[in-house]
Amino acid sequence: MSRSRMADLSLLLVAMMWGCTFLIVQKAVQVLPPFAFNSIRFTGAALLLALITAVFYRKEWNQLSWKMVCHSLLLGLFLFMGYGFQTMGLLYTTTSNTGFITGLSVVLVPFLSLALLRHAISRYTWFSACLAAAGLYLLTFTGSALSLNKGDGLILLCAVAFALQIAYTGVYAPRYPALPLATLQLAVVGLLSIAASLIFEGSSTLAHSGELIGKPDVLWALLISIGPTSAFAFWIQTACQKYTTPSRVAIIYAMEPVFAAGTGLVFGGETLGISALLGCLCILAAMLMAELSAESSGYKNMYFFSLRVFRKK
Repeated sequence: MSRSRMADLSLLLVAMMWGCTFLIVQKAVQVLPPFAFNSIRFTGAALLLALITAVFYRKEWNQLSWKMVCHSLLLGLFLFMGYGFQTMGLLYTTTSNTGFITGLSVVLVPFLSLALLRHAISRYTWFSACLAAAGLYLLTFTGSALSLNKGDGLILLCAVAFALQIAYTGVYAPRYPALPLATLQLAVVGLLSIAASLIFEGSSTLAHSGELIGKPDVLWALLISIGPTSAFAFWIQTACQKYTTPSRVAIIYAMEPVFAAGTGLVFGGETLGISALLGCLCILAAMLMAELSAESSGYKNMYFFSLRVFRKK
């Protein structure tokens, strides 16, 4: 199996982890406010990755440089802005609007990839991105229409921030070792979340967070969020974006709400209508199309390489 295919399958695992744990995190932030939750989540994830690096990959810290720190700050800022704008937007808009507009990053990433990496975007990639966006609409707005309000502007900024994080990870991931880059990025998110919690949720929230962590819903959500869905998820993303394109990452991540819908169906007692099922099928088709087009492109590259070798002989 090629590195590119392994990278895409690993990123699909990340999308599955995020989607399948959505219900758990949703219950937790009803007890512990979002910024306080994220401050513990991302700070804990950064410490976990730092410990793993110190024990098993100590030599990677030798490659630490000011450039890596600055680029990690940028990635962390984009990631924090994504979560921050999403949290604030939820105060003024619906969950459906939030899910759909956040998912529009799947369409924004190819533009950013073209601008930042000069990647030629094939018609298959564009079609896959648009098909995924259509699937997100069908999955999110079951039996209803998109109705915009003032919070949707904040959610759009959230989509732009997440798209920038994916695109710039594609720029920086090949330059640096994955573990230190992911560790520093998550540390930035943790520190900025602490500051946001103090500003928007008050100092008493963090002061009493120790008591709230003991509650089963919060403790279980933090254990899952610190390890699998933060530390390992962003480690995987940073490592895998050396072998795949940001556009394909965005299309694969569009599977997250599909896994979330499946989890809600099985464990949350929710139901899926025909529209939502069609949406899931559209997103799945978009991901498969992106994979098949990438494989076809790989075969073409091998063909032309073989021709050049044959001509040299």
